[in-house]
Amino acid sequence: MSYDDLQNFINVLKEKKELMEINFPVSSFLEITEITDRASKNKGLSNKALLFNNVQDYGMPVLTNAFGSFERMALSLGVNNLKQITSRIEELIKPEIPDTLIGKASLMPKLLEVSQFFPQMINNAVCQEVVITDLNQPILDKLPILHCWPQDGGAFITLPLVITKNPHTGNRNMGMYRLQKFDNTTTGMHWHKHHDGAKNFYEAKKLGKLFEVAVALGCDPAITYAATAPVPSGIDEMIFAGFLRKKPVKLVKCKTVDIEVPADAEIVLEGFIDLDEERIEGPFGDHTGYYSLADSYPVFHITCMTHRKNPVYPATIVGRPPQEDCYMGKATEQIFLPVLRQILPEITDMNLPIEGVFHNCAIISIDKRFPGHANKIINAFWGLGQLMFTKFVIVVDADVDVHNISEVSWKIFNNTDPSRDCIITKGALDVLDHSCDLIGYGGKMGIDATKKWKEEGFNREWPDEIIMSEDIRKKVDEKLKNFY
Repeated sequence: MSYDDLQNFINVLKEKKELMEINFPVSSFLEITEITDRASKNKGLSNKALLFNNVQDYGMPVLTNAFGSFERMALSLGVNNLKQITSRIEELIKPEIPDTLIGKASLMPKLLEVSQFFPQMINNAVCQEVVITDLNQPILDKLPILHCWPQDGGAFITLPLVITKNPHTGNRNMGMYRLQKFDNTTTGMHWHKHHDGAKNFYEAKKLGKLFEVAVALGCDPAITYAATAPVPSGIDEMIFAGFLRKKPVKLVKCKTVDIEVPADAEIVLEGFIDLDEERIEGPFGDHTGYYSLADSYPVFHITCMTHRKNPVYPATIVGRPPQEDCYMGKATEQIFLPVLRQILPEITDMNLPIEGVFHNCAIISIDKRFPGHANKIINAFWGLGQLMFTKFVIVVDADVDVHNISEVSWKIFNNTDPSRDCIITKGALDVLDHSCDLIGYGGKMGIDATKKWKEEGFNREWPDEIIMSEDIRKKVDEKLKNFY
């Protein structure tokens, strides 16, 4: 199934008993964070989506933890299991090089399937039921923006869909970059240099062009997820969102900027980024579980806010895992595994452990075919898009369950000789990594925990694992079947 909008999704969460409504007064200053953190970690509260209906000093409810479990993550994308999406992507990108007219015609269904998900423009949208262009009126002051953690530099919009255009091509990009509220009409724009939104901005800066931005808050959850997904550069996230929801995203033109936004949004902020203005943004309690440091970032100036008559304000809390973003990351891990296999087909599975906050550790199982195969995978992994930020890459054999950390640990501790099986190098790291001497640059380690071959210089017989014979297992199963 797909959803018309966020409020439709909220109603489904209610029906599925996946929503907890909180009607007593709560503050957007730290209290919503504390309640959400307890729910996400099952500390005295069930791990459910939370709808805060009585936020002090604001007339707008706040939704948090909507994606915060495997069940809700799948529900948000309209499937029973994320592997359903994985299968659709596998079928879509299955390598086929037709050399006949019939073969080429066989690709038509795939092309037609993709084309039906292109976004559609409409003229009237619920996200523009209320239009505020008078900058003396409450704009950001109207929104229950959360001050999440005690040492945060201020209140932050944490679930924004930031939409920009490439100044050369006009191609649209949608990403998720936190926005620190500075005052009623300005925020920081926390994007890193490798983000496509930042690339568009720097291209505009070279050309001296006004750089317009729109920010959508509270869309169909498939659109929100698409903003976080590692879609290849140049591919419109709106098309990917349409693919996920199996119907096109409806867009509407903004009132004051030349950008299109999802028509189903709860709230839209329109404006521009001054090409030469920066301001200190942060600190911010980040998804690593540590505060990211304050630094200079561009400033977003709001020229207009539009919203529904009765909007819901969406927010997410990040911090020490597990938090809501962990489940969004695990969805990405599985959904984009077929794309990774197109480049490295020997990969059988992958786990980006929650504790590694997705850029610190990757565990990969492979169908090992030649000496040094694990080293090839490690080095290739560091050369693939945002996977280049991975600090630890661990490679195991195909029969190892990469999602069983105990099994993986057993293989690492028993199968590796650190002097032989570890690759130490330097390269790009996520700028949120506080352990490296230089911001965004530091050491990485690859660990080959596969069974070693004689061709790899192992001059003894690799020992067999201890496994009970199958006939004894069956005999004991028979003897014990009436015992319990």
